[in-house]
Order: sequence, then C-alpha cells, then structure tokens
Amino acid sequence: MAPVLTAEQLQQWEDDGYLVLEGFFSPAETTEMLDRVHKLLNEFDLEGHPLTTFRTDEDKEGHIGDEYFLGSGDKIRYFLEPSAVSRATPTTPASLVVPRERSVNKIGHALAVLDPVFHKYTFEDPRIKQVAQDMGKKDPRVLQSMVICKQPKIGGSVPCHNDSTFLYTDPPTAVGCWIALEACTPENGCLSFLPGSHKKVRISSRFVRASAGGTTFETVPGVEPNEEKWDELDGWKEAPVGPGALVLIHGSVMHRSPPNPSTKTRMIYTFHMIEGGAEYDAKNWLQPTSEMPFQRLYA
Repeated sequence: MAPVLTAEQLQQWEDDGYLVLEGFFSPAETTEMLDRVHKLLNEFDLEGHPLTTFRTDEDKEGHIGDEYFLGSGDKIRYFLEPSAVSRATPTTPASLVVPRERSVNKIGHALAVLDPVFHKYTFEDPRIKQVAQDMGKKDPRVLQSMVICKQPKIGGSVPCHNDSTFLYTDPPTAVGCWIALEACTPENGCLSFLPGSHKKVRISSRFVRASAGGTTFETVPGVEPNEEKWDELDGWKEAPVGPGALVLIHGSVMHRSPPNPSTKTRMIYTFHMIEGGAEYDAKNWLQPTSEMPFQRLYA
C-alpha cells in the first residue's frame, strides 16, 4: 500500500506531537462505528454492575482502582460519569440519576479485540497499518481500546496530561489513535494540545497498581520532573474535528479537554499502540493476560 502520510504531515507530527487527519474514515464507516456505540449503550445492563465511575481528577478523590477497572484489560466493561451516580448513604445505596444510556463515561478496554466492528477498524484496516508504518513503528502492539462518550451536560473535563504516564514503557513509546465519531467542537469538549511539548516533557511520574490495592502515581527513578506548569503556558491550540477524523497523539505531548455543557454528545473511539520491543512491566495498571496478550497490529 502507498504511504498514507505525506512528508509534510510527518514533519508536522515531528514538530507538534499530534496530527489531525480530517475525513480519514468515510461517513459510512464512521456511522457504522457510531451505530455500534449506540447498540453497546442500549445493551448496557445495570444488574450486577458495581456503579464504578471513571474520574480523572487526581486532586479530588483519586483515580479509579477497583477490581472492575483493574480487570478490564481483556473485557468490555462500562464506566460511569461521576455526576451520573448518587452518593451512597448509610440508608440509601448509590444509584443512577440520569438515564442508563446517558450515564456511561467510557466503554473499555478490549473493544479492538472483542468487538467485531472496532476490530475491523483497528486490526483489519490497511490504512491504520500503513499509518503506523509511515510513522516508523517496527512492531506496534494495540492496547487500551475504548469508546469515550463525553455525555451532554455531565461529560467531565480531562485535565492536562500525557499518555505515556498511564501506559508507561521504557523507553516511552505510546501513541494514541483517536477517532471522532461525531463533531468534536469547543462547545462539546474537543481536544486541545500544547504543540511541541513532547520534545520537552520528561516522563517522571507513572500511573501504577498500588501494592496495597487500587492505583497510585509513583516517580520514575532517575528522571527529574519538569518545572513547567504546562496548563498555564501560552500556545495551547484547540483541535476541533469533524466525524471520521483520526487524531494521532504522541505519548509525551500534553493535551486536555474541557467538560461538555452542551446538549450534544461527543462520541469517540480510541486505542493506543506501544512498541513490542519496549519494556512494559507489571507495575502498569493495564495488564495483558495469557488468554489475551497485547495484539500485534501487523499480524
């Protein structure tokens, strides 16, 4: 197959640490993925669900870390918006305060392997393989495939972060493939990036399984943390995109997204790649299993 990325696009990727490819997927392909999301949401069964929410606000109640989350690497599980679930009291259990299909923050983390539609557009699409080859990936392995819903009115913000903190390899090799299934705008929570930050960031902290259970952050030995307050720097750029866009995200580039106060959903599908030759250790929160190792993209 001929290269997908032009020399100019590869230079932009190198310079900015992210690349927006509008119209990468056709309207029909995008609709197929979006219809599958709606089907999954309609099939969401609350019976037996622990009402596990997904939060990214480290300074409030900490990141998620129950078994439902930690054991999701080889399953399709549903994680709820924190504001969609009432707090439990001594006399009243937690419960949903919004319709079931509007309560979901994300669905993951093995959609690319277990769901036929998302498998098709991850492993079977020659364009995805060619993009990875164009970027110089030698043996990319796919992990953490998920839908993120960003629900109307309650879809929460995602603070400034980079992906290699959460999918740590030595050396850092993570790349995100982020696919817009609907229009992603400043009004409903599109991505923003700090271009070029991937060249300055030192991965000095990583998100790990805590020895006492749950998750925590720990420092990377021998790596001095950056002094920059990335969120406060000038130069952030919003990246609004239309349905079918593919956004490539370097594992070290700083990015974020605001909450969704609008009446429109912001559905996206995303998966990550790491190099098979890099060390991915047992401290990472997401772990492969003997039944489902991280799958080779080129296989």
